[in-house]
Amino acid sequence: MAGHSHWASIKHKKGASDVKKGKAFSKIARMITVAARKAGGDPDMNPRLQLAIDKARAVNMPKENIERAIQKGTGDGSGEAELHECLYEGYGSQGVALLVEILTDNKNRTAPEIRKIFDRYGGNLGDVGCVLWMFEKKGLIIVNAGNLDEDELMMLVLDKGAEDMQRVGDSFQITCSQTDLAIIKKALEAKNIKVESADIGWLPKTNIDLDETAGRKILKLMDALEEHDDVQNVYSNFNLPQSILAEMQSAK
Repeated sequence: MAGHSHWASIKHKKGASDVKKGKAFSKIARMITVAARKAGGDPDMNPRLQLAIDKARAVNMPKENIERAIQKGTGDGSGEAELHECLYEGYGSQGVALLVEILTDNKNRTAPEIRKIFDRYGGNLGDVGCVLWMFEKKGLIIVNAGNLDEDELMMLVLDKGAEDMQRVGDSFQITCSQTDLAIIKKALEAKNIKVESADIGWLPKTNIDLDETAGRKILKLMDALEEHDDVQNVYSNFNLPQSILAEMQSAK
């Protein structure tokens, strides 16, 4: 069963800073375009597109931006550079594993830039397959714990196909198969339970507990990777010390 790393729970909270930096809209637009290009522009028939649209709405992306991105994906593509999906693998401090999802129109440009970021922050870009075996592709839903009854929530999501649910910080982290993600999300929303994020991604099978020094170092690497325009998602397998988690909670 996939592990519940702190990174999986905190990474969606960092999205707000991406909005402030003006990066979220362009990254999500690319995500929508690729999803529409691969499986059509109807979100009811294209789960990947629906997830991308949900992400866009979560950051208040204007409707016209969403529609423009869909049209770009379903059009003939003339005059548009082709976007390539890549998955880079590497290591951070203390052997932390990193998976970096990329959407780029120029792989020859992106690869050395990503390698330079790893080198600058004490990591190293690895070969294909070096860390992928440490992860499983799963559905991940994050719900703010708030005043929710944990037992009732557990019964609800397990009944709809969830594989596991754990509390991590101030959130419940629900894992499921890729096919059950939409079913569980709808069941939660039907009970007026706000879903903070719902996505398909790479979850670690096991996690590495980091001390404060290593934790701050790996976060700098993650931040630098996410700053890159071609990086869509970063996944890792670490747990942070409580001192850093408390800082991140207070900074929200």
